Amino acid sequence: MAREKFQTLTEQMFYTLLCFRNECCGVDVMEKTKEITQGRVSIGPGTLYNLIDQFLDAGLIRKVGAEGRRINYILTETGEKALSEEYERLKKQIEDYENVFALSREDD
Repeated sequence: MAREKFQTLTEQMFYTLLCFRNECCGVDVMEKTKEITQGRVSIGPGTLYNLIDQFLDAGLIRKVGAEGRRINYILTETGEKALSEEYERLKKQIEDYENVFALSREDD
């Protein structure tokens, strides 16, 4: 079920899962994503907390603790697998691009 729904991840999904490789809360995800991408990708609170709910329901992340209103989450094995599969999918796209680019150069 989770694999079908999350077969292809958006940038916001990818970076959210990437951040949850280490225990953190939603505010941390928003800050880390901006830092990792040098501001290219940002995740607003509405999008983030919707993703967190979806990821919890799909078993991609789990709650690990709370301090006041801050709830910490971490990837599950299923979440780690989804993130890894997305990474491999993206690498293949880059390889395809490089192969096409190399072929077009040979034609010149």
